[in-house]
Amino acid sequence: MIQAQTRFVDLDAWKNKAKKHKEAYQNASPFPHTLLDNFCDPEALDKVAQEFPAVDDEGWIHYLHFNEKKHGLNKMDMIPTECRRLIEELNSPEFVSVLSELTGIPNLLPDPSLEGGGLHQSKRGGFLNIHADFTVHPHKRNWRRRVNVLVYLNHDWQEEYNGHLELWTRDMKSCEVKALPIFNRCVIFNTDYDSFHGLPEVINCPENMTRKSIALYYFTEETEAPKKVNTNYKARPEESTKKKFLVYLDKQVLWTYSRIKSTLGLNDDFASKVLQLLGGGKKKKK
Repeated sequence: MIQAQTRFVDLDAWKNKAKKHKEAYQNASPFPHTLLDNFCDPEALDKVAQEFPAVDDEGWIHYLHFNEKKHGLNKMDMIPTECRRLIEELNSPEFVSVLSELTGIPNLLPDPSLEGGGLHQSKRGGFLNIHADFTVHPHKRNWRRRVNVLVYLNHDWQEEYNGHLELWTRDMKSCEVKALPIFNRCVIFNTDYDSFHGLPEVINCPENMTRKSIALYYFTEETEAPKKVNTNYKARPEESTKKKFLVYLDKQVLWTYSRIKSTLGLNDDFASKVLQLLGGGKKKKK
C-alpha cells in the first residue's frame, strides 16, 4: 500500500492563521506583513532542507553585482522533488485562496514560471540591498505583483550570522522589522512601489553554511496594464555618499537591462551572465 505524502501546510491550521492574523496583517507597519513560525510540518520541511542543492550545482542563477550577492534556482525541472512539492503546494488554489483572505487581495495568482523566485541561497559574504520589488511580471504585462511568501530553511542560524530580513518605512528613514531567517519561519508581505525590504548586512555565517529560502511571488491580473517599475534599490540613511551613488548607478544599469530583457524575452541564464559581468563575478568550478 502506497503511503500518502505528508502535506507541508495543514490547510485547516492555515485557514485559522489567516483569520486570526488578517486584521493585524493588513494594518501592520511599515506595510502589510506577518511573521509565522512553525509554518510547515517540520519533518516534511526538513526533507526540503536536506535535498536543497548546492550553489555551484547546475541551473543556479548568480546575481552578483553592487546591489546584491545571492543565487537563485527557478527551473522546475532542475528543482529537487521535495522542494518542488513544497512550491507546488504553496502555489495550489487551496493555499492561494487563503492567502487572499489573509492579505485582503482577491483573486491572487501564483507564478508557475517562478520569475525571480524559487530557491534562493546566499553564501558567507552575501547580501541584498534594501529595495522595492519589480511591480509587473516581466512577461505578462497585465500581471501586477502583490505578495511575497518566504519560507526559511536554516537550522541553527545565529544572530551574529546576520542575514535578517529587514522591513523599512516607506520613506526609508528607519528599519521597523528585523526577522532572523530561522528554520520553518514564514514571512509574508505585500509588495508595492514603496514596500522597502532586503538583507543589507553582509552574511557572516560559517563557510560550510548558506542562507536558504523558498521565495514565491503572487500577482493579480489587471484589466489595464499597471504602472511598471523595476526593482528599486535604496541606500540606507547612514550610508556614505559614495555608496548612495553606486547604489543608484547600479540600479540604472539594471533598469536598462530589465527593459531589454522584457522587450526581447531574454531568459534567466542570459541574465546570470550579464549580472556576473556587471559585478565582475565568476562562477567557481566544482
